[in-house]
Amino acid sequence: MRGTRVIISASYKTDIPAFYGRWFLNRLAAGYCLMVNPYGRQTHRIDLSREAVDGFVFWTRNAWPFLDALEAVNQRGHHFMIQVTVTGYPRALESGVLDTDRAIGQILTLANRWGPRAVVWRYDPIVLSTLTPPPWHRTNFARLASALRGSVDEVVISFMQPYRKTTRNLDAAARRHDFTWHDPAIEEKRTLLTDLALIATDAGMTTTLCTQPHLLDTPGVTAARCVDTTRLSDIAGHPIPGRRKGNRPGCDCTESRDIGDYDSCAQGCAYCYAVATREAAQRRLKSHDPEGEFMIPQAIGRPVS
Repeated sequence: MRGTRVIISASYKTDIPAFYGRWFLNRLAAGYCLMVNPYGRQTHRIDLSREAVDGFVFWTRNAWPFLDALEAVNQRGHHFMIQVTVTGYPRALESGVLDTDRAIGQILTLANRWGPRAVVWRYDPIVLSTLTPPPWHRTNFARLASALRGSVDEVVISFMQPYRKTTRNLDAAARRHDFTWHDPAIEEKRTLLTDLALIATDAGMTTTLCTQPHLLDTPGVTAARCVDTTRLSDIAGHPIPGRRKGNRPGCDCTESRDIGDYDSCAQGCAYCYAVATREAAQRRLKSHDPEGEFMIPQAIGRPVS
């Protein structure tokens, strides 16, 4: 019997490849890690053994520190795909990310080593502001798509969701750098999305939309499946089963277990949904112990399951 196997997401809550690669490799060697549910505070023991894991989905803005780790993951017989975010925004919006040429270079390097099916480009979230109006996005996206032609076959797009922490951080950045931002109306989003999808098609990429089903009637756009068993199956060379179980309404991902932790990415993106403040993330990063069972030290409340 096959038994219960999972896909591991590492991680949509933070950037493990950029900041926590040594910890990840240590936990892979140990065969498990511990994580705390951010809502119910239950502690879970996540089995990372080859027998328990169908594949890994890595999420990052900076894969450079993780290249050797990917080799180690491969040597252990694990299959993986990598979601890489490259937006090329002004520093007022993302103060700590790679410069754009280095960000493009990492995708080219990853695709050259692991193949175009192993790498997905993310141009998300789209932030509409006086620094980044629609014409700016069209020009910027076209430049990035041209540079990535042949290295990826999919670009994932979404528009920024104005969550409370996102709004607070964007407002603070806007005051500091003298710009304004807005959550565009649906028709404005649809118009821009149509143009970006055409640019992507011309560059040989499909355009998928992450967790925004109200815009799926846009020509050339389909629902994103960021945790994607079809892609993982292609990479593995054999079928990887899984059931659809999104993380929020409109999410079309396959069920997975995420091993990251919120408020732990220090990239400094003003629009990030996963970080309350960059200062809080930097403090948590300093508390990180790469030898620990948890990515970030936790006050364990409820029992391990």
